[in-house]
Amino acid sequence: MNFLKSASSTSYLGVDIGTSSIKLVELKEYKNKVVLVTYGYSSRIANDLTNVNKLNIKQTSEIIEGVADKADVSSVRNVIASLPTFTVFSSIIHLAGKLSKKDLDSAVQWEAKKVIPLPLNDIVLDWQRIGDHGPVAQENSALKITSKKEPASPASNKILITGAPKNLIKSYVYTFKNLKYGLISLETEVFGLIRSLLGNDKATTMIVQSGASATNIFVIDKGVPVLSRSIDVGGLAITKAIGKSLNIDLDQAEQFKKDLTDDGTGLPKMIIDAISPILNEAKYILEVFSEKENVTIEKIILTGGTALLTGLPEYLSNILKMNVVVGDPWFRIAYPMELRPVLREVGPRMSVAIGLAMREFDKE
Repeated sequence: MNFLKSASSTSYLGVDIGTSSIKLVELKEYKNKVVLVTYGYSSRIANDLTNVNKLNIKQTSEIIEGVADKADVSSVRNVIASLPTFTVFSSIIHLAGKLSKKDLDSAVQWEAKKVIPLPLNDIVLDWQRIGDHGPVAQENSALKITSKKEPASPASNKILITGAPKNLIKSYVYTFKNLKYGLISLETEVFGLIRSLLGNDKATTMIVQSGASATNIFVIDKGVPVLSRSIDVGGLAITKAIGKSLNIDLDQAEQFKKDLTDDGTGLPKMIIDAISPILNEAKYILEVFSEKENVTIEKIILTGGTALLTGLPEYLSNILKMNVVVGDPWFRIAYPMELRPVLREVGPRMSVAIGLAMREFDKE
């Protein structure tokens, strides 16, 4: 449903293309507020939409078109899309001394060869300097990996580099060209999450994004992703554990997971066992990052479809001895209050798409 058909300002469509689903959110500025126009997401998909080389253009185009039609997306289609975390190589490098623009370009290229496991000719390389207070002005706009811009320090030689396969990027470009959408930018998922879940919050935060087949764990410091890890455990693993334990099929197990309520006894053992790899990875990152960087992670934000699992935040908070909350990606978005219950329910799945659509509004 389109909630703002009469509003005339330019709208932006965030499109999150995952391996098992597609989510989209349309936002626009209205009376000095960023407001929700519409949103939509695909149902279960049989085949993976992405791999490390290219997007399935035909299948992806058909799904996006179907979701957009059902959601009544406006005719003004300025798109910001996401690249899946597992397809992108990212690292922070440190360069010594003051460098000219030319020398900085060369130094980044040289260091990138050491950390990106593909020939540089096969990737699109993007990089930006990191200042004391977060990202500074964009240096290379190939992927447009940042949004806000702050004054650069001449000595800011802490560099965030990001690389994505050229063939993958081409397939995204062809997909949206085929749909007659204007693709403004491609971003990695984490920047959408930072924008929708943290906003201007510069506190050192861990974001745990748990999807259907994988969980991504990011450490964000001053608005910059300084560490990321991925493990092949997600909501599907929990569903399978429930099905095996109760001897029921996956559809029944999925419904059981959704109907699970907190009866005061905490999470069932079958779920605790299924999420133990996620918990162990979070523990490891908390210990290693704090020791190496001498920085304390202040809180953990859960997002993705698994985030709404009843009792999960409380369980993790008790085990990890820190504040764990489910992120609210709508907290900077205006929307009809009668939608609050349903938006709260779908919010964790829509976090990336919301952050993507917010990109142009956050540039000032």
